[in-house]
Amino acid sequence: MIPEEEPEATRRSTGAAESNRASRHWWDRNADTYQSEHGGFLGDRGFVWGPEGLDEAEAQLLGPARALRDRAVLEVGAGAAQCSRWLAEQGARPVALDLSHRQLQHALRIGQEPGQELGARIPLVQGDAAALPFGDATFDLACSAYGALPFTADPAGVLGEVRRVLRPGGRFVFSVTHPVRWAFPDEPGPEGLTAVASYFDRTPYVEEDDAGRAVYVEHHRTVGDRVRDVVAAGFRLTDLVEPEWPAWNDREWGGWSPLRGRLLPGTAIFVCDVPHPPRNGPRVR
Repeated sequence: MIPEEEPEATRRSTGAAESNRASRHWWDRNADTYQSEHGGFLGDRGFVWGPEGLDEAEAQLLGPARALRDRAVLEVGAGAAQCSRWLAEQGARPVALDLSHRQLQHALRIGQEPGQELGARIPLVQGDAAALPFGDATFDLACSAYGALPFTADPAGVLGEVRRVLRPGGRFVFSVTHPVRWAFPDEPGPEGLTAVASYFDRTPYVEEDDAGRAVYVEHHRTVGDRVRDVVAAGFRLTDLVEPEWPAWNDREWGGWSPLRGRLLPGTAIFVCDVPHPPRNGPRVR
């Protein structure tokens, strides 16, 4: 067997079609390894917002757990639907959407395990977050834990689509790599503590095969960019959470580690609400 060539990393522009194709193929190829390495951490804690281990049961960013009952929830970039399974356990009615067929196959596999009867009933949808296959005002809530938004060339389009499918008064909570991390090497040790790039360089990170085709793409937005995207989509930004690294978590995950987590934020979580339409006030003569 001839070993696969390691992809070449570069920074260059890339459009929506190339980014989507690269993401779909990368997650299809790497879903098995990802779930083997991280699936237990994600599943054991229920609904995890990022490598720090902040879980929704504690954070209640979507609202109190008791208020989730009978709420229609869309998970965007669901992977193996670990978050959707936790939501189903709280009595919510989640739908899990992902671009990767292989990730959704893992969701099916886990749903067939003993004790996963609720997970087996979660609708799984393969689709593009920038073109959601749902009608307007279909969901009460939406969530995305490191799903879709870091990998799309059109984050404003994704936010607009999520806004479209949410009802008035709905909420979208999403987590991404904290934008400040883009100035630092993606290393868990001391070498990851020195800034080596401009925080303001929005050029995407791209891994290419030997023919120059993108096989992995990740997009950088500054904090200000994210805020403007959220507001332009018609949301009200209610909170921005930067989880601190907890003492119990000794796990390294890519560039995340206890060493870096004590000094630098690793995750940013945006809590975005859909305003209610204004009520008609008294007429002024």
